[in-house]
Amino acid sequence: MVWSKRSRTLAPKLRSYYLTVPSANLAAMVAGCCMGWTSPTLPYLESTKYIVLTKGEEGWISSILALSAAIGPFPAGMTANRYGHKKALLGTAAIYIVSWILLTAAKGAGLMYVARFLFGLSIGATFTVVPMYVGEIAEDKVRGALGSFTQLLCTLGFMYVYSIGPYVSYISLGIACTAVSVLFLITMFFIPDSPYQLVKRGDREGARKALQWLRSKSSSGVNKELNELQVAVDEQASQKTSLRDLVATRGNVKALILSLGLVNWQQLSGINAVLFFSQAIFKMSGGALEPSIATILIGVVMFLASGCTPLLVDRTGRRFLLLTSAAGMMLSQGVLGLFFFLRHIDVDTTNLGLLPVGSLIVYIIVYSIGFGPLPWAVMGELFSPKVKSTASSLTASFCWVLGFLITKFFQDIVDGLGTHSAFWMFSVCCGLAGMFVFFLLPETKGKSLHEIQLLLEK
Repeated sequence: MVWSKRSRTLAPKLRSYYLTVPSANLAAMVAGCCMGWTSPTLPYLESTKYIVLTKGEEGWISSILALSAAIGPFPAGMTANRYGHKKALLGTAAIYIVSWILLTAAKGAGLMYVARFLFGLSIGATFTVVPMYVGEIAEDKVRGALGSFTQLLCTLGFMYVYSIGPYVSYISLGIACTAVSVLFLITMFFIPDSPYQLVKRGDREGARKALQWLRSKSSSGVNKELNELQVAVDEQASQKTSLRDLVATRGNVKALILSLGLVNWQQLSGINAVLFFSQAIFKMSGGALEPSIATILIGVVMFLASGCTPLLVDRTGRRFLLLTSAAGMMLSQGVLGLFFFLRHIDVDTTNLGLLPVGSLIVYIIVYSIGFGPLPWAVMGELFSPKVKSTASSLTASFCWVLGFLITKFFQDIVDGLGTHSAFWMFSVCCGLAGMFVFFLLPETKGKSLHEIQLLLEK
């Protein structure tokens, strides 16, 4: 292969980033496998009777993951803060592997509950530690793009289980997902820990080597950044961190409100209901496509759309993508609600069979370029190093509590108020999400972490 001079110059740095960041984000791919697993598996179990479950047990198998994911961020944040992000992610990989083995071996709801609970702990850890890790290793000009890899790999996990789940046995799907977890564990041994964390633990030489790998520079070429990290660590070490610090400054309060607000609207957009019950939604719609095929299509679209985010986010900015996302989700959920309302009042929808598929495709596209990846990327930018671990844990936990409530009670809302009402509620929430971004969220595009802190203090 013949490379241009510019390509040869950029290649080492790109190689470092695009090996390190996707490797860490394999955790997000495994998380996507865990979250998407219910969509093909529950219909399979219902049709084959391989494991007989009641509707109540199915509801808990779907929702218990989100409940334990609300717990996972706290031990993960403490582990990352004390031992570093790499060790925290290695522990997460081990729990993923054990969980998949338990789930694959399950013959009844009890062991499935245990496995899904452990999945949730690992997922909570993933969405706490990975954004912190990426935020600390990335340079300012590519931080937004690299931060969006978490959602990209998560959607790859969904596409993976959506594509093979309907066509293989329960055990085969479990083995396939275990393999991804093992790959994640192996790759984690070959990437460096965060230079900031290494300096914090007194391993200055390890931090130098990590920076040389990440920046593709010589030992002397990373001296300036290494000294800046040392100053930042020394400043943090002189101050004790407590929950009170989250509200001790104007900047921290604003960062907390913005982060909690973004994940709040992310969950209230209805994403978990759509992803966990996608096959059931297509079955209810009576559309022209087989539910399993439509679900695979959703997974592919989600992955492709998420792949656009790294290319767009540092060009268009966070606000533009989030506003576009909110508007698109509001319209698509509204149209989907209208379709189910027409069915509810017994209007013939035979000629509208592709409408639910089209609406969900639009929803997935705009979600995947905005409210899917960006709340996590923005969270990694907003908090100061002193409170980042605690604040990230709190934000991720809040996100998953909401996810649990929505997943657990989605079917109850559908049964009590109708499918159309559920999607109209999500549509209204998407409109409110757009207003939140428009009036409150500052643009962080191209700003250093220090500049963002100064902006929040105003």
